[in-house]
Amino acid sequence: MSSFRFSRMMVGAGLASAVMVAIPAGADVVHVVKIGVAGPLTGGSAANGKDIENGVRMAVDEANAQHLKIGGSEVQFVVDSVDDQGDPRVGVQVAQKLVDDGVAVVVGHYNSGVTLPASKIYAAGGIPLVDPSATNPAITQQGLKTVFRIIPTDAQNSGNAGKYAVTVTKAKRIAIMDDRTAFGQGEAEEFKKAVQASGGAIVVSEFTNDKAVDFSAQLTNIKSANADLLFFGGLDNQAGLVAKRMKQLGLPAQFLGGGAIADTIFTQIAGASTAEGAMAWEYGRPLDQLPNGKQFAEKYKRKFGTDNLTYSPFSYDAAWLAITAMKQANSTKPDEFVPAIRDIQYTGITGKISFDQNGDLKNPISTLYQVRNGDWKPVTTIGAN
Repeated sequence: MSSFRFSRMMVGAGLASAVMVAIPAGADVVHVVKIGVAGPLTGGSAANGKDIENGVRMAVDEANAQHLKIGGSEVQFVVDSVDDQGDPRVGVQVAQKLVDDGVAVVVGHYNSGVTLPASKIYAAGGIPLVDPSATNPAITQQGLKTVFRIIPTDAQNSGNAGKYAVTVTKAKRIAIMDDRTAFGQGEAEEFKKAVQASGGAIVVSEFTNDKAVDFSAQLTNIKSANADLLFFGGLDNQAGLVAKRMKQLGLPAQFLGGGAIADTIFTQIAGASTAEGAMAWEYGRPLDQLPNGKQFAEKYKRKFGTDNLTYSPFSYDAAWLAITAMKQANSTKPDEFVPAIRDIQYTGITGKISFDQNGDLKNPISTLYQVRNGDWKPVTTIGAN
């Protein structure tokens, strides 16, 4: 349960988004602009939450080094980071905290189940949300004009997976399992639609929950159905356990996952021999194949002493996109720079970013990876449109 207690009412869109800093006489006025970051900094997904936060911090530090002027004054960006614990109830509370703090924009959340209710809090406060990781299509189908996403949706990513399973792997008897979260269930549903649209057959559907560690019952049913491919919609820690149990049960099915199956976690849990041949559709292009991807990875490691994970390039782009929109609008007030986000044509680390009428990417890209000799290797990269 959360220990947060808030008594302040929700603030309006422009209130406190830029704060004057006391400075010596004769010096230029400096405005402090808060950039909110929301994600799980504790719990099972804390590594990804911290990765998202680090991506934003990199962008903010680079922007501050440029001493940018917006609206005639120098701007200093600061990161206002909150821990949503991957819990929708906590997510709503910390979303309200960020609105009350007067942030100009929010980058987050990581989980779709947290983003769905939290996005309404930001919209009511007039604060734009630029999401680098939550993929359930419903997030941008709520009619909220301040919500944007710079990563492919489940319909795009899992749609690729479903079509690939039928047309390329030639699987005849496909099984589905998900973790019942908004993310996992959304992935499974979109995968199923794509399989059926491609003429494939789903022979069994199973589900678990995001806290489970034993999947024997579900996998036994899948084995009995003679499935030749299993698609799992869920996060990386469970994906590894599922693959491991499949091998123990002698299940011959191919293992195919949707997003969020990070290589370092997956192979650590499953083991290289267990994971061998497993496939996962991830968002965007491989970082080392992007023009500035290698440089980003090197800068990240120098700054934080560790390798980046999947989402920091997206959160880095989300922060810089928002800052660029402020520059274009010559304003740090959300109601004045949100239209600039909506119309933006931005090229970031992850590629070209522009939005459709819902706030989703116009040109989403997904990449299929497969474990070969104990390491994830890219197989193919395709667009969803």
